[in-house]
Amino acid sequence: MKTIRLKPGKDRSLLRRHPWVFDGAIAKGGADAGETVRVESHEGQFLAWGAYSPASRIRVRVWSFDETQRMDAAFLRTLLARAIALRARLGIQSDGLRLVHGESDGLPGLIVDRYGDTLVAQFTACGVERWKNVLADALIELTGCPRLYERSDTSSRKLEGLAEATGWLRGCGDTALVLNEHGWRLGLDIAHGHKTGYYLDQRDSRQVCYQYTQRLGFAQVLNCFSYTGGFTVAALAGGAGHVTSIDSSGPALEQAAANVALNGFEATRATFMDADVNASLRRFISEGRQFDAIVLDPPKLAPTAAHAERAARAYKDINRLAFKLLTPGGVLFTFSCSGGIGVELFHKIVASAGLDAGVDGAILQRLGGACDHPMTVNFPEGEYLKGLVVMKNTGFNP
Repeated sequence: MKTIRLKPGKDRSLLRRHPWVFDGAIAKGGADAGETVRVESHEGQFLAWGAYSPASRIRVRVWSFDETQRMDAAFLRTLLARAIALRARLGIQSDGLRLVHGESDGLPGLIVDRYGDTLVAQFTACGVERWKNVLADALIELTGCPRLYERSDTSSRKLEGLAEATGWLRGCGDTALVLNEHGWRLGLDIAHGHKTGYYLDQRDSRQVCYQYTQRLGFAQVLNCFSYTGGFTVAALAGGAGHVTSIDSSGPALEQAAANVALNGFEATRATFMDADVNASLRRFISEGRQFDAIVLDPPKLAPTAAHAERAARAYKDINRLAFKLLTPGGVLFTFSCSGGIGVELFHKIVASAGLDAGVDGAILQRLGGACDHPMTVNFPEGEYLKGLVVMKNTGFNP
């Protein structure tokens, strides 16, 4: 087994059981892509077993902190079985759920989602790439699913020096599927949709949107960055009079319209706009339009903290515009899926947006990723998705 020796004082994060070793922490040692290495302190103390990534700034991703642990197929199968068992205990009321959530399940770089009898996996790091066939076989065995589709086409693979890879790993068939969530039917395509085909991490937030719509009786709802209309369906199911959905993807909007029809809602209750969100919000303000509820679920604007300042300006601008468009007592469901924007910073951004818009707001609820997207206490980077439910109060002069 090859050994990685750290620089003096660079063992603190591993002693706190954080699963990453950055390139700047390594004094000496190397290995092939995905090869298991022994990580030692500068004094030679064992710290962890990990997968080596020669092209990545995250040079080692930890498999285990137990020196006696054998790094083999049986160990990986045990990790998968534990992750799958956790989701079974959660009793999630959907046939679309995340089975494996990377580092949070001890499998760094591996994402596995289940849609009915179909699995979709992303292998985003060298370690899981090296064990891909072993992991694929174990997933089929443990879940009983006959099909496994690979969506290893994320930007993080490039950082690992890995080429994109997509297609059926096990089984075959149609990639267009329909999942059941909270009693709604939602169509998706695992080959062409975002992530593994759908935003499963927003499952709980869609239900929250449904509940507030039921409770407060929104007449006009605006769903920005609507993708395939999950929040649109949630608002309509809650009794919204009309939902306007904006996205820059024509195919996504076509699927959103299909999802509205799939759930039996009248087409007249929904409008779909293939347009830029910021420009549309400004136009709505100039036209004097207002909405009882607005959903802001933009794409990732700050993948790392280095992008936070620029992203903060973009988040502030769209939230400022949204506050202006809300009716008094209207509700804003606003989100950030950027890992580089922390919970506290996001709160400050939204507060600053309200100040610039000349309104105050009451935070009714804080939101995060669904429970099958956990983070561990030793890996705070796992908390990428955060959201606020804000009720617009009476305006003031800024």
